[in-house]
Amino acid sequence: MVSVTDRADSDSVPGSGSGSGSGYEEHPSRTVAGAVLWRAGGAGAGLVLPDGCMDLLWVDGRLLVAGPDTAAHPAGEVPGSGFAGIRLAPGTAPALLGVPARALRDRRVELADLWPAAEVRRLTALVAAYGDPRAGLEELARLRTADGGPPDPLVAEVTARLRAGQGVAAVAGAVGLGERQLHRRSLDAFGYGPRTLGRILRLQRALALTRRGLPPAAVATAAGYADQAHYTREVRALAGTTPGAYAAGPGAGAGASAPAASEAAKSEIPEPSGSRTTA
Repeated sequence: MVSVTDRADSDSVPGSGSGSGSGYEEHPSRTVAGAVLWRAGGAGAGLVLPDGCMDLLWVDGRLLVAGPDTAAHPAGEVPGSGFAGIRLAPGTAPALLGVPARALRDRRVELADLWPAAEVRRLTALVAAYGDPRAGLEELARLRTADGGPPDPLVAEVTARLRAGQGVAAVAGAVGLGERQLHRRSLDAFGYGPRTLGRILRLQRALALTRRGLPPAAVATAAGYADQAHYTREVRALAGTTPGAYAAGPGAGAGASAPAASEAAKSEIPEPSGSRTTA
């Protein structure tokens, strides 16, 4: 979950991304591989940008799940006065949740809609017992991850290869699957096929370069787009803004919140995760 207004080097929160002006902060989990713990104030404005991740959220005493996004979502989609979350690396949440990612695509749902009510009450009490709900979410995720056994190595390899810019055919060949098999496995692990995940990871690379001050043409080349026009189309399609508005920051245009807002919920893990991607 990454919000255009809350993440400094990621994307924004309340929903699965981040919000704006919410005092966002994050740090890597010490016990859940590839995960990032974050917290933010109110939902704020701005957009939550897709980052390939899923988040387990604590919102005003409730546990929710932010599924994988295919486009920008309003940061205020999940109402609340404060947010904490654990952003799980691409493809790792389904094993923890026991639900295929495709069932949660572009959704924010109460954990009680996925798990038995008694179990959710127990876990809610567990998280509430911690002074910092992020620590409670981390422990919840650690316990569930331990119960689920070792992670599927295919998920990490597919993510790494797509993040490096490899095409779907090359990735399928490298992991020993046909393209249709890879597509089916990706739907369950990531919520969408490898081509969509590759587009989202490339967008995150491009926005990270934009936050470092590179001009659009240089970003397009470095991130692997055909040209600047291709980059602009992808930012519009996936982030609901333009490269110029994103680079300008808060108040730069309709729906554009700024790189600071992308800090909250979901962003890519190699960057500060969720990542701080706000739009």
